[in-house]
Amino acid sequence: MPASVPSLATGLPPPLAQGQPLTALAPMQDVTDLAFMRVIAHYGAPDYFFTEFFRVHAQSQPERHILRSIDENTTGRPVFAQLIGEDIGHLARTATALLTHNVAGIDLNLGCPAPKVYKKNVGGGLLRDPKRVGEILATLRAAIPGRFTVKMRIGFDDTAPFERILDLVNEHRVDLLSVHGRTVKEMYRSEVHYDFIARAVTRAHCPVLANGNIISPGRAATVLAETRAAGVMIGRHAIRNPWIFRQCRETFSGVSVFCPTLSDVREYIERLYYATQTSGLPERAHVNKMKKYLNFVGQSVDAAGEFLHDMRRDETETELFAICDRHLLIHGAAERNFSLDPYPGVIARPNCETPAGAANGCSLETVTA
Repeated sequence: MPASVPSLATGLPPPLAQGQPLTALAPMQDVTDLAFMRVIAHYGAPDYFFTEFFRVHAQSQPERHILRSIDENTTGRPVFAQLIGEDIGHLARTATALLTHNVAGIDLNLGCPAPKVYKKNVGGGLLRDPKRVGEILATLRAAIPGRFTVKMRIGFDDTAPFERILDLVNEHRVDLLSVHGRTVKEMYRSEVHYDFIARAVTRAHCPVLANGNIISPGRAATVLAETRAAGVMIGRHAIRNPWIFRQCRETFSGVSVFCPTLSDVREYIERLYYATQTSGLPERAHVNKMKKYLNFVGQSVDAAGEFLHDMRRDETETELFAICDRHLLIHGAAERNFSLDPYPGVIARPNCETPAGAANGCSLETVTA
């Protein structure tokens, strides 16, 4: 277990394993809905869930499909509701409305790196304006009697305002801070600057979750030892490996880590396929939706990327599961394990597969934590 885990005597919900670092599923737009939370919980829930962001503006009302991930959540784990916006009055209005639901707290998005988002001066775009950040934090803190949390990056195009933002987090008594160790402009391309997460741990008065390229339980333990963070927040690699939160707890406690086989992965894909089906969605559209998840899963199936190559060409449910059977069910031979780390050089291509999705700028690469 990583040493010197900070005290969580701050009114945060208790973790599944007392005394262990926290784990959280990162908020991911078009991914962390009710169905995905349920699937993840089946394989080993994190301590905390965070919703997709609720878009806040003058005409906005909390989106019903995101509310379902709170109101109908049967995972038994706390759910934090995330907001994105810059209109102070409407942020307070929305936070107040969400507090009538069974939320563990309200989270403010200060990190989304999608250009279509930051150009509106919301998400990561707000990091260019610390004064505005301070005004938003002050208003939300006054409107939220319970837990108020923030997810941020270390800057917009540089890290100059980083300490100032941390001081504002302290000034407005934020209860939990998640830090993705890249700037907005770095998106997901650069190395993660874990030294900045360590600086946040030292400077912030609240517990800090380390976020960014936590690819495996071993990496989680290494990052915690390096940063002294209170826990880890994991996004895309939980899509790839839904057992990762269970494996983190096993790693932290020093017991043998569960290593899934490829047939376990086949079962995960089938469960995810049927859990995420939507009434009225054509079969081909749902198969294309599945490709967004499988672009990540395929990174740990085979070193040559053959599963990804074949999967990206299927068009029907029958074709999809035939490809899964061919690559994941090994007949007459020893079953292969699913790699805990992505294979080097096997690259996810997590864009939307449909022309409409591409036109709308929908991309896990740009909106995933």
